[in-house]
Amino acid sequence: MKKIVGLLLSLAIAGTAFMGCSKKDNGGAASGSSAGSGNSNKRILIGVSIWSSTDTLGSQCKRIVDAAAKALDVDVMYVDQGHISEQVTASAETLCAAGCDGIIICNSASAEMTSVINTCTQNKVYVAQFFRIINQDTNPNEYKLAQQSPYYVGAVHENEVDNGKNLVTILGNKGNRKIALEGWEAGDATFLLRWEGYKEGVKAWNAAHPSDQMTLLDPQYGGTTSDTGRSTAEAIMNANPDIDALIVAGGGGDTLVGALAAIDAAGKKGKIDVVSTDFLADLDTQLATGGMAAESGGHFCDPLIAFMLVYNAIKGNYKVPANDFYDVNFPYLYVASSEDYASYAKYFVDELPYNEQELKDMAKLSEPELEKATAKLSIEDVKSRR
Repeated sequence: MKKIVGLLLSLAIAGTAFMGCSKKDNGGAASGSSAGSGNSNKRILIGVSIWSSTDTLGSQCKRIVDAAAKALDVDVMYVDQGHISEQVTASAETLCAAGCDGIIICNSASAEMTSVINTCTQNKVYVAQFFRIINQDTNPNEYKLAQQSPYYVGAVHENEVDNGKNLVTILGNKGNRKIALEGWEAGDATFLLRWEGYKEGVKAWNAAHPSDQMTLLDPQYGGTTSDTGRSTAEAIMNANPDIDALIVAGGGGDTLVGALAAIDAAGKKGKIDVVSTDFLADLDTQLATGGMAAESGGHFCDPLIAFMLVYNAIKGNYKVPANDFYDVNFPYLYVASSEDYASYAKYFVDELPYNEQELKDMAKLSEPELEKATAKLSIEDVKSRR
């Protein structure tokens, strides 16, 4: 695999003001609130390596991370790497070269983490994954490397297998029996887990309904843009005109936007039930008009928890476990109606689920306390704090 040399960034920020900057590096965009060569301003600088900081989910992630950085008086820098392996590994080099004290990263394939962890270890930069964890069974070498590195802090991730099973069960209860599947990148660690869940959901349904069987088609891949999401959905419908449901596995939200546009243009809105993961900005409208049947999401605070892990590692508050790392599960929210979404929007969209003081308090939690706070995040949890 071709090695891409990280881009040296040397843009200084005066005082505590948050200022933007951007660079292009082999298709990956780097931007952020601060970028000091060697971090000479001595403020903590945390890098964020993400597929996109501007699509539906990515912009939500950026919003909560920026709020935490402001509350904790920390600088952040973003590198958009498009889930392209060369750009994922290069992003770690770029952020280390920029003087980051820590990095949170949403990689694509787990194999990329060998380079990422080695880069961070060599540069003595703490790193944590968000929306991802290295699978010990399928990637034992990467998992062992993560255990051994004193700078790999841990991973924050969802139970993707259960997520997949839940979405298939929703479709089964809605009467769907021939389900197409649109992924984003073949081999992506999270997609593989969701796909396992979809298959387990179909298997469980068929076992419970021997005379009412469900079929799941092989995945087609729609990338992470609305254009590729649309063209892939069109190809799926052309090849399988009798499907009654489509799972758009994820990819940040833009893939789903394109797929919904294709279904609408084909005159099949409301005829093909669509479920997905990653809440859309107009999910309430899509649910009300039949564009979406259900969606799991609300997990944009996942990188916030990874940010807190890295922040506390930098501060010396969290010691990286010897021959181990922190493993934090993040809960999904599920919505299947406009009413469901209205409650979500009030407490997660109109305002962030954590205010400035709560973010400051979160940073003071011990690691076990942080895990407990993460596990209980829900609409009811936010209500109780308001």
